Amino acid sequence: MTQLDQHGYFLEDMSVGMSAMFSKTVTEADILLFAAVSGDTNPVHIDQEFAEASMFKGRIAHGMLSASLLSTVFGTKLPGPGCIYLAQNLRFKAPVRLGETVKAKVTVTEIVEDKRRVKFDCECRVGNTVVVDGDATLMVNRRPR
Repeated sequence: MTQLDQHGYFLEDMSVGMSAMFSKTVTEADILLFAAVSGDTNPVHIDQEFAEASMFKGRIAHGMLSASLLSTVFGTKLPGPGCIYLAQNLRFKAPVRLGETVKAKVTVTEIVEDKRRVKFDCECRVGNTVVVDGDATLMVNRRPR
């Protein structure tokens, strides 16, 4: 299999309004592994007793764990393999708890052809609640000639 066979969308294949989504149910293992990989061992994520005394009244997932699902969409679905993440703005709006399913969705808002840039609106939801939103800019390859 060649690199071209594995490539996602090319710039010429994309249009404003295109969107893609990825869903994941957050598990105990996800939180502990994310803490280990990131080094973020804030006890609000990993210590039930500490978290119960917090404003959240229980453990919550790392905000960046939810936000990382946006990267999953970009790297695997839209634009997919071959794209390069250039910028991301995020707003964390609500906590995510163990067992909740996060749905990450990205939508193309602008294509800057001459610079090979594609801009996206980004959103993560648990049910009807927006937990993370923002925007991102990616570089997308042109179709080889």
